[in-house]
Amino acid sequence: MEQRTEQDVSPYRVFSRAEWATLRADTAMTLEPSEITRLRSMHDRLDISEVEEIYLPLSRLLSLYVAATQRLFRAQQGFLGTEDAKMPYIIGVGGSVAAGKSTTARVLQALLARWPNVPKVDLVTTDGFLFPNAVLDREGLMEKKGFPESYDLPALLRFLSDIKAGRRPARAPVYSHLIYDVVPNQWIEIDRPDILIIEGLNVLQAGRLPKDGKAVPFVSDFFDFSVYLDADEDVLLSWYVNRFLTLRGTAFADPKSYFHRYARLSDDDAVATATSIWNRINLVNLRENIVPTRPRADLILKKGESHEVEEVALRRL
Repeated sequence: MEQRTEQDVSPYRVFSRAEWATLRADTAMTLEPSEITRLRSMHDRLDISEVEEIYLPLSRLLSLYVAATQRLFRAQQGFLGTEDAKMPYIIGVGGSVAAGKSTTARVLQALLARWPNVPKVDLVTTDGFLFPNAVLDREGLMEKKGFPESYDLPALLRFLSDIKAGRRPARAPVYSHLIYDVVPNQWIEIDRPDILIIEGLNVLQAGRLPKDGKAVPFVSDFFDFSVYLDADEDVLLSWYVNRFLTLRGTAFADPKSYFHRYARLSDDDAVATATSIWNRINLVNLRENIVPTRPRADLILKKGESHEVEEVALRRL
């Protein structure tokens, strides 16, 4: 009997970095080095080679997927005899704290917005849909901030439904990392983008399916494509601790910062504090809620300790 390898039966096709880089083909580099520096989060590694070898091939793939989805949408319109508004293409970007989701989302937005047809590309993080700290305090959820139960899921689903339905404008709440809370009465308006990128920890979360078979919407039901940023636990911990150490002299130094109390910690105390927060909150969330969603992604970017993507897994069609 023929022996099949794990790769043979996997729903993913796995590429080495070098193999993936060749798929860029003739996709043009549209970002300047100075722009790449601005797009990078403080602890991420992002340079010209990372954009050329990882994100340009992904941009090329997405251009093909978006075009195919638009053709399918027009075919459905013809079948139904309707003239619905254009259907925005929604891309989800998920993964652990410190995995580099924000950088990936910003790079994709910059690249996609410079396609020849100049599409309108917006970016929203799910942080704005966290319950305010006052609610989390009242419900005993401050230690579970970032867990699925800490989000106003109905509000997030209404927002995504409005986007898909072409309602204008759709509004998303604003979150401040400085005060570590949702900003009261502040919104960003998303007005019928061609492409919308949704970035967040638990965007691929599915939850338990109902036994009665009734339809239950999940955030990922609105996605046309999804990306998961992956790295080993020990690597994520080291990135988180390094970021925490850096923030002592930057964001934490601001007296308005929620974390200002950490600004004067010694290196040893800062490492111990960051490690404790990671083990008590982020690692639990990673194991219980985030990693289990990884197999639901269309594309998995596996990072090594240097922050470089070392392997790419693309879901087979």
